Amino acid sequence: MTSTVDPISLPQAASNDTEIDREALASLLVEIARNVDPDYRARFDGVPTADPRMETLRQLLVGREISELSRVTHLLDEPEQLASAVGGVLPSAAARAPYAQLGEALAPAVERAVQRSIQKSPRTLTDILYPVFLPAIRKSIGEKIDQTFQSLNETLRHIFTWHGLKWRFEAWRTGASFSEVVLKHSLVYRVEHVFLINRNSGLLIAHVTADNATSEDPQLISSMLSAIQDFVKDSFNEKEQSGLDTIRFGELRLWSEVGPFATLVAVIRGNPPEELHEIIRDVLLRIHDECSQALEQFDGDSSQLAGVETQLQTCVELKQEDSNQGFPWLVVAAVLLVLIPAGGWFFLSWQSGQRWQAYVSRLSTQPGIIVAEQKMRDGQFYIAGLRDPLAADPQSLLSGTQVDPARVHSHWQFYQSLEPEFVLKRLTASLGPLDSVRLSIVNDRIIAEGEAPDTWIDRARAAARQLSAGGPVFDISKVRDVSPEARAAERWQAYVSRLSTQPGIIVAEQKVRDGQFYIAGLRDPLAADPQSLLSGTQVDPARVHSQWQFYQSLEPEFVLKRLTESLTPPKSVRLSIVNDRIIAEGEAPDTWIDRARAAARQLSAGGPEFDISKVRDVSPEARAAEHWQHYVSRLEAQAGIIVAQQTARGGHFYISGLRDPQAADPQALLSGTGVDPARVHSQWQFYQSLDPKFVVKRLMASLAPPDSVRFSIIKDRIVLVGEAPAAWIDRARVAAQQLAADGLSLEISELRELTPQELTRLREAIQAVDIFFDSGKAVPGPEQLPVLDKLANQLKELAKDARKAGVTAQFMLTGHSDAVGRETTNASISAARAETVRALLKKRGVAPESLLVRGAGTFEPAETENSRTGSSANRRVSVTVNFH
Repeated sequence: MTSTVDPISLPQAASNDTEIDREALASLLVEIARNVDPDYRARFDGVPTADPRMETLRQLLVGREISELSRVTHLLDEPEQLASAVGGVLPSAAARAPYAQLGEALAPAVERAVQRSIQKSPRTLTDILYPVFLPAIRKSIGEKIDQTFQSLNETLRHIFTWHGLKWRFEAWRTGASFSEVVLKHSLVYRVEHVFLINRNSGLLIAHVTADNATSEDPQLISSMLSAIQDFVKDSFNEKEQSGLDTIRFGELRLWSEVGPFATLVAVIRGNPPEELHEIIRDVLLRIHDECSQALEQFDGDSSQLAGVETQLQTCVELKQEDSNQGFPWLVVAAVLLVLIPAGGWFFLSWQSGQRWQAYVSRLSTQPGIIVAEQKMRDGQFYIAGLRDPLAADPQSLLSGTQVDPARVHSHWQFYQSLEPEFVLKRLTASLGPLDSVRLSIVNDRIIAEGEAPDTWIDRARAAARQLSAGGPVFDISKVRDVSPEARAAERWQAYVSRLSTQPGIIVAEQKVRDGQFYIAGLRDPLAADPQSLLSGTQVDPARVHSQWQFYQSLEPEFVLKRLTESLTPPKSVRLSIVNDRIIAEGEAPDTWIDRARAAARQLSAGGPEFDISKVRDVSPEARAAEHWQHYVSRLEAQAGIIVAQQTARGGHFYISGLRDPQAADPQALLSGTGVDPARVHSQWQFYQSLDPKFVVKRLMASLAPPDSVRFSIIKDRIVLVGEAPAAWIDRARVAAQQLAADGLSLEISELRELTPQELTRLREAIQAVDIFFDSGKAVPGPEQLPVLDKLANQLKELAKDARKAGVTAQFMLTGHSDAVGRETTNASISAARAETVRALLKKRGVAPESLLVRGAGTFEPAETENSRTGSSANRRVSVTVNFH
């Protein structure tokens, strides 16, 4: 069906092109309104009815929209369908909506939801915000602590410097704190570069450089910084959503602040304050507030972020330079005007005080002066103390000290100093010593030396007693009295000293009275005469009264004289004194020796010892006894001989003991000793000596070592060295074990086993031979006779060679049987077979003592066999060779 629409005839326009037929236009609009919305028809009742063709036009123009409006109207009337439809388009709508409008629309609902959630469970919101706020709080606290320490460090570093003084003045002038002024001048820095880097891709968003600052490719620097952060996170498994905070290289510092979508990195030269972190962080937050969507969707195109560089420019403008203000000359001049006079006054006062202290120190070191008090007051000097009249004048000591005497006020009290030099001066003034007497100070003692009459000596003694306690000692012991009485007493004392040194004289008492000399004591008759000793002493013998009592002195020289007189030793005996002992040496008959022994016993206790051990008895009996002792000593020195008892009785000599058979013959040792063998009666019992020499002899006799073995004795150890057959070494080892039980050591570790090649070859050949038997037979068959002949020859040859090597060969003949029959029968027949072979070998000349037999039965088969059939290889006699 085809519908046709008549064309709408529009009212004709006015002839004038610039004018509009208003009436026709109004009619057209009214008709359009009626066709678009039928509800409007009622409003135009007064308007003429429209042309029916307008309905058709309406359907063509807005029919589809009218249908969609009807569907939307129906959707709005159904809440469930509306919620489903809105839920399908809400995410995309929210993503496309402007952030400001979306935030305004959602803010009330979100606020109410958060408020209800907090009221219901505050813990939930705390757990949500904890991972976000904790790093931020920790970072903020760390920055504040760093800032505090930085301020404290700089303040302490400059507090006592010239700059510190200047900055204190500035703080006082400006009213700021001293730490603020210090940080202002010490923390000089300049921000040279600022990089804004995309956090996800690491691409450079913007880069701003300060004036006169140079750098390489900014994009390359951005990539390197991102790579460093990624390297640190990957290497140390850092999960926290943060980045590197500070990188320092020389004077350069890289401070990094991380935002949701971008990271701001500032390159700073110098020493920036910690507050700069806050400034950089504020710039980054403003950039995120203004360009959040562009930062999140950044793909390398910076056209949408043109305003970012303006924000970054505020960072590179941050700097702090040291204020190079002019030097405060006026302040310095004012300070100097005050300080120079004050300094001059202080210097003069200090100099005056130093001069006064030097004067006081000089006084303190002066002998005889004691400074008790000193002080300075109002430019005047006061001093008080004690002064010896003989000491130096304190007023005269002022010269050369540059101290004004008019300013010195002194108060001294006199005292007598106990220092030796002042005591010496007072003694010299009071005693008036003679020219023959010299007074001197030695080790704080006053010594008087020389000669003086007794009157002066008495005055000196009195002065010595009057000296104060604690003072120096006045020693006059070296002043010799030159009065006649003193001279006589001095000579008498010299005579008494001479007597006291004389041997055999003991001075018990001596005195001088009324010009007479009295002496008493003990005197040995053999000592010097005291009267004769007076000669040369200038002591008048008429004034000497002596009383001596005789006694026997125990001094060695007097004892020797008395022994010589009483014993009258022969010329062959010599008496001498050695170390306070009287020694008799030589030869004498036994009668004189007996007298000498009696005299030695009679010597008083405490006297010298009389030793006659070196006097040899020359009587016949003594000579014989001497020869006998020499013979006994000779026997005792012999190895293998032990003297148990020896006596001499009735002119005969008796001896008994132990003797090794291999030791020297005691009878033979009598020759050359001078002992008559007929007078010797000996009784010896044989024993085996453990002396290594005798043990070696017995070992050589019992072991019969081959020529290749050598015996040696090393520090009581018997060592065998050389080569020997194994059998001989076994015998030596047994002997070593036996000797070890007796405490002797026989070492065979250096013996090497010697097995001659011919012996080895023959032993191997013999041990390879078997004599075979028929089943149930104990006698070998005729075919085995040649084997027996050859075996006999080999055995005889091996035995001969073994004897040459120093060993004995033994041959073990072992009989065997097969497994057929009873075990007892097999054991018996195996032993019988061995005995048969032994008899056949003996018949062929083999030494029977070298042949041993045994029966092994079925226990040592040559091969595995069937118990029924047996095995001819097991019916045999085998030969084993052993060396001993």
